[in-house]
Order: sequence, then structure tokens, then C-alpha cells
Amino acid sequence: MNREPVLQVKDLKKYFNVGGGKLKAVDGLTFDIYKGETLGLVGESGCGKSTAGRTILRLYKPTGGQVLFEGQDVFSASERQMKDLRKNMQMIFQDPYASLDPRMTVTDIVAEPFDIHGLYKKEEERTRKVMELLELVGLGEEHALRFPHEFSGGQRQRIGVARAMALDPEFIVCDEPISALDVSIQAQVVNLLKEIQQEKGITLLFIAHDLSMVRYISDRVCVMYLGQMMELAPSELLYSNPVHPYTRALLSAIPIPDPEIQKDRKRIELKGDVPSPIDPKEGCRFVDRCAYAIDICRQVTPEQREFEPQHFVRCHRAGEV
Repeated sequence: MNREPVLQVKDLKKYFNVGGGKLKAVDGLTFDIYKGETLGLVGESGCGKSTAGRTILRLYKPTGGQVLFEGQDVFSASERQMKDLRKNMQMIFQDPYASLDPRMTVTDIVAEPFDIHGLYKKEEERTRKVMELLELVGLGEEHALRFPHEFSGGQRQRIGVARAMALDPEFIVCDEPISALDVSIQAQVVNLLKEIQQEKGITLLFIAHDLSMVRYISDRVCVMYLGQMMELAPSELLYSNPVHPYTRALLSAIPIPDPEIQKDRKRIELKGDVPSPIDPKEGCRFVDRCAYAIDICRQVTPEQREFEPQHFVRCHRAGEV
């Protein structure tokens, strides 16, 4: 793998003003994504995964931090510079029912990026490129003039993938692209993304809460909790040797399709509810649900540190427990 990062996220923050307080949806997120790899971003619903993805692409205005795409500062880019950046930074949205305009045909949906950037002046060139993209995602000419309501959820998500690929981007944020789909269709969409990645060499940020699917598609995995990164490591290392108590609890909930192994496994049950992300207290975000918490965990917010080569963790007691 090329160790030059395509994307560098540094101390990313996104806060929302709610009811007189600050909801810290993303609070100090730091990681790099390297060319041609898939970074999985996982965590419970509400932990800030999707907000992080949208803020990285500047769909949300950041509260703080820095995002560099191939060395260029995304947050300080002018509108003209941002238009050029958009060609290389795209997004596949979570809901294939809401992210496609119901009044547009598939051809117009997929070709919309061309029209915005003025790429194809001749109708036949535009149509030919749309057909290439539909073929790339496993659809055909017969689908080109239909409307979104005529397709299944999996087919709609394929249309979303074709639209994201229209400008040959280098980096795509996949914002829970399979969560609204049937299980039988999820694997098809994930395999499609893997095939396109191998063929085009694109870089993916894959946001999901399905840990099994994230393990299958990701080179490295970042675990989030209440707006902060808890652990980041190469996929196999994280799944075989998690060091953060929260990661261990998450992984213990993944069912194993072997009844002999499954019956002897001990699931780690977290006590209590997820605390409010509005004006969180000092200390570790996970402290109220952690069985290993000591005084320092309640008083001092742990720093993100390299526990071992390529294995980062935000925990005072990593390695002790």
C-alpha cells in the first residue's frame, strides 16, 4: 500500500447548538486514509460517524480542525477550488429512497455531475458515458429512461454508486450505503464497491455499524464513541486483539456462525445508557459504562496515542486490562 495519505483529518470538530448547550457530534477526530485503501468507521447510532463523513466533504460547516485532501486544505478552499475538489471527493448516501430525485430519469440522475461541471456538450457523448457507468454497476440500457420508483432498494443504491463514480473521483465517503437494504442485497452492493475499488484504485471511507461487513471490506477500522475515536488499527489486528473496552464489547456482540463456538462465547454487556453528547464532562467519554474505570478516567480526557505500531487507542488503561 502506498503510505502517502490521500486524506488527512486533524482534530476534526463539529458542534451543533441545541437548547442552550453544544452537542459535540464530532469532537477531536484524527486519522489518515491512504491511497487505494478502505477505512471502516464504526460505532453505535448517534456516535457521529455520518456527521464526520459529511463534515470531511464540507457538506457541514466544521467547528474546528483541518482536513487535507492531497495536501490541499478543504476547509479553507474557495468556492471555485471546492468545485474542483468535488470532482475527486464524492459521497454515496445512506438512503437510496431519499437521495435520488423522483422526477428525474436514471440517465439524468447519473449525468447530473457532468451537467454541473459542463463536461459533455454533445448528447451522444453524455449518453455513452452514462451507459458505461450503468454497466459498471451492473445495470443496463433498459434501465436508463426509468424513474427511481421503478427500482428495488439495491438497484437504487447501484444508481447512487454510478452517480458517485461519474467524475472518476479518487475518494468516496460511503455513508452507511447498505443499512437500508435487505441482508441478501447488502453483500451485492459491498462486492460491487470492492470490484470498483480494485478496478479504479479509489479510496473509500466506509461508514457502517455492521461490524462483520466492515471487517470484510476494510483494510483498517476506526471505532467511534460519542464523537471521539476510541481505537484505530488494521482490520485483522483490531478484530483479533482489541485493546479498548468499548471495542471489546462491540466485537463480543458479533454472532459467529458456528453453534459450538457461539455457545461458549461470553458476551460483554455494557451497563447504563449512552450519555448525552451535549456539553460532555471532562474525562473519558466511555467512563460511565466501563468496568475498568478508575479515578483518572473520570478526571482526565485520554489522549489518542499509538499503543503499538499502526494501532492507536484513546484509553488510560490500554494494555493493563
